[in-house]
Amino acid sequence: MQDLTPSVGIIRSMSRLLAAGARLLATGFGSGYAPVAPGTAGSAVGLLLFWPLALLSGPWQIVACAVVFVLGAYASARLARELGRKDPGLAVVDEIVGMWVTLVGLPFGPVTALLGFVLFRVMDVVKPWPARALEGLPDGWGIMADDVAAGVYAHLTLRVVLLVWPAA
Repeated sequence: MQDLTPSVGIIRSMSRLLAAGARLLATGFGSGYAPVAPGTAGSAVGLLLFWPLALLSGPWQIVACAVVFVLGAYASARLARELGRKDPGLAVVDEIVGMWVTLVGLPFGPVTALLGFVLFRVMDVVKPWPARALEGLPDGWGIMADDVAAGVYAHLTLRVVLLVWPAA
């Protein structure tokens, strides 16, 4: 009878593949390596990745946000442990999800995209309460949650802007 236990080599290869995938996600497909403003670069990647998501209905956009939030928490926690830092600047998957939260369920076009991008960056830098407090959550949850809160603030502000200025 053939031995069906996986070889040590296969397990090591799968472990390396998982680590590479987690790093790729955590760094926003490499945008976290930007020498200047990696958070802004990650937000720009989030905006570009939202373009196809905009074709989906609001509930499916929310599902995509939730899935990437959970995977991002795992990936960014892993990267933080690897680098020995609580919230490494390389980890920008949180900006991607925050950007998505900003735009979810809204009419998507160039003006909305630009306003959403600017509003999210402002909210991410200012971090109104409780966004800054959420950074204290353990591991990747804190890395991700503050940007989701910033995205919620940016989303609500953008909704008001779109009510006042529907041409956006």
